[in-house]
Amino acid sequence: MNMVEIREIARSKNVIPRHQKKSELIRSIQRKEGNFDCFGTATAGVCTQRDCLWRKDCLGPEK
Repeated sequence: MNMVEIREIARSKNVIPRHQKKSELIRSIQRKEGNFDCFGTATAGVCTQRDCLWRKDCLGPEK
């Protein structure tokens, strides 16, 4: 997902994008949704959040 799309999602959830890096902005959105703010932190590519909107960007296309 590109930054334009991520900023649109952020605004739709009342998260102000500011000048955040991609990972920081996604974590802000995750917190707002009441989810774990774990984007980009999976160790060894292991993640239990199967329905996460950000999974493909976080782990890569084949995970």
